Amino acid sequence: MGGSHFVYILASGRYGTLYIGVTSDLVGRVWEHKEKVFRGFTAKYGVDKLVWFEEYGDISEAIWREKKLKKWKRAWKLDLFRDTNPDWHDLYPSLVAAGPPVR
Repeated sequence: MGGSHFVYILASGRYGTLYIGVTSDLVGRVWEHKEKVFRGFTAKYGVDKLVWFEEYGDISEAIWREKKLKKWKRAWKLDLFRDTNPDWHDLYPSLVAAGPPVR
């Protein structure tokens, strides 16, 4: 299956609750979390700030990575974005400003 697929981490705030997900529409999926479209974990705990993501060309690889990360210790997850996003900035606004990906 072609296209881009993303594994992402959302946070409720700096050093807050984390959520790991996978999607083929990162901008749309994060928007759904922000708008609390689905009444679940992220809506209940206010987990809606995109702090990290990885892109994959194969959905199977993305799903495999998501499952692996969910089993990791919290400290290991934090290490993923400690250098690239040490202040836990929400990356969503920069994705939206960049516009849709060129295909």
